[in-house]
Amino acid sequence: MQKKQAALVAILVGVTVLLVKLLAYFVSNSVAMLSDALESIVNIAASGLMLFSVWLSEKPADESHNYGHQKVEDLSSMLEGIFIIIAALLIVYAAWGRLFAGVVPIQIDLAIGISMIATAMNGGISWFLVRTAKKSGSAALEGDAKHLLSDVISTAGIWVGLFIVSLTGWSQVDSILAFIVAALIARMGVGLILKSSSRLMDDSCKTEEAKIREVMLRHKFRFIDFHDLKTRRNGSLVFCELHLSVDGSLSVNEAHELTDHLENELKLELPNANLTIHVEPKKPAASSKDKHLM
Repeated sequence: MQKKQAALVAILVGVTVLLVKLLAYFVSNSVAMLSDALESIVNIAASGLMLFSVWLSEKPADESHNYGHQKVEDLSSMLEGIFIIIAALLIVYAAWGRLFAGVVPIQIDLAIGISMIATAMNGGISWFLVRTAKKSGSAALEGDAKHLLSDVISTAGIWVGLFIVSLTGWSQVDSILAFIVAALIARMGVGLILKSSSRLMDDSCKTEEAKIREVMLRHKFRFIDFHDLKTRRNGSLVFCELHLSVDGSLSVNEAHELTDHLENELKLELPNANLTIHVEPKKPAASSKDKHLM
């Protein structure tokens, strides 16, 4: 529910920010301001996608998706990266058309003041989404937060450029700045795509693996060894498995109680982890004293 509420807030704020940025463009006639507004359109579409993915990810596992639907958040995050790159291309297109037109922005101070209102809203919702993403482990919210952060960065750069235009009268600075902003946000989009694709490829979860080893070593006296530890992330969940070698003399019930205890203790340390333990009977290594007697 918390993730859905965050997604809805992001959409409502996105629409408001778009209207404010369009006002800044009409006041200034700046292509950089127009590019900023175009990016906000993409932001709204991305937030809508985020809302859908969050809704779908919270559906319980079923016969078609035995491990749940949380992978959709990684897909959403990847698409957010693509949307960011599309926004960058829209900025380049708009800026190229104005580069040699010699159109000088007007009422720059007023336009920047209006733009600051929109940017403050974007910065606030980005911070809110980052906090919610950390609490819920949502890749979709994280992707949208970075998307909005790219908007904040690009808008701040536009202010600097328009200030230079107002001092020098060089209208080309407006378009050149838009190109620079496009490159910066495209870089952020590529980074988001790479991160999401690595999670979709089931990269191992190193932080969680370290915690699993720590928990297992606390109980080393209760089993012989453990090996073949594997992890993969599915949205906010982490699926883990390992092989546990135990004394072959243990009964099935005793081995089951041991694995239950280990899984429950790990759940306390990593609430989002789902550990599966495969038990292997093994004869304990003979001690040095036993070897001497033999």
